[in-house]
Amino acid sequence: MTRQVKSKQRVADHGEVFTSEREVNALLDLVKQETERIESRFLEPACGDGNFLAEVLRRKLAVVDRRYMKMQNEWERNAFIAAGSIYGVDILQDNAIECQDRLFSILSKVYIKNFGAAGKLAFLETIKFVLERNVLWCDALDFTNPVSKKPIVFSEWSIAVGNMVKRRDYIFRFLVEKTHQFVLPFNDEGMPAAIDEPVKEHPLTDMYKIAE
Repeated sequence: MTRQVKSKQRVADHGEVFTSEREVNALLDLVKQETERIESRFLEPACGDGNFLAEVLRRKLAVVDRRYMKMQNEWERNAFIAAGSIYGVDILQDNAIECQDRLFSILSKVYIKNFGAAGKLAFLETIKFVLERNVLWCDALDFTNPVSKKPIVFSEWSIAVGNMVKRRDYIFRFLVEKTHQFVLPFNDEGMPAAIDEPVKEHPLTDMYKIAE
């Protein structure tokens, strides 16, 4: 059973109350089809230590298991897509770190159970890197980190061909506030980037070398 309160002080300071496991599953069942679509993107703007995101990942991985258990490379590619499509923000740093660790633990335990000694350390390092990019210590209300005030930047991960991954970075605020016409910094051509353009496009990278 998941805990709903860490401390009374945190409730008073931040209104922090975690959603119970039963409520999490009841709410996710309302969009059950999406939770079982490997590539479906989920964002939790006040993710806490990950009650919702953890269950989303479990459901996605259950689908990956059913489809690809006997094909390790396909399992890894689809597990990467599942993890890469989950995003979270929390205003408390310890929550964000706990959420990253929790999601990594869920995936790594399933992976090791499935493939044991055949598992690849590079794959787990990739997953850890992706989760650290996708679950951020930030304030979803003002779209910045509480200390540095740097904007929230999320990465979109997609499999291009084979094991090659395309990464595009987007400023979260401008994905939400569609009234903005341009974003800074400039795009690769030296022109202001439109709101639906990434602020950075990374070169194609082997899935197993992303953490490098």
